[in-house]
Amino acid sequence: MWKVYKANHYIQEILVSKHKSESKALESARKNIDFLHIIREETKKEIVIWLENKDRMPVGIIVKDKGM
Repeated sequence: MWKVYKANHYIQEILVSKHKSESKALESARKNIDFLHIIREETKKEIVIWLENKDRMPVGIIVKDKGM
């Protein structure tokens, strides 16, 4: 399950939506979060897509747990 989070003023994030596909998660992020850059990181346990603004500050994140 892909989860889209929007950054808050604090450490915690706000859950925006959940999706079964990466493309739908990115589509939801484009509608709800103002970002310009995407950085994708993949580990054995999860896939993380960082969403950054024009100053390269994180404004959102998309996460998928691989369930290992």
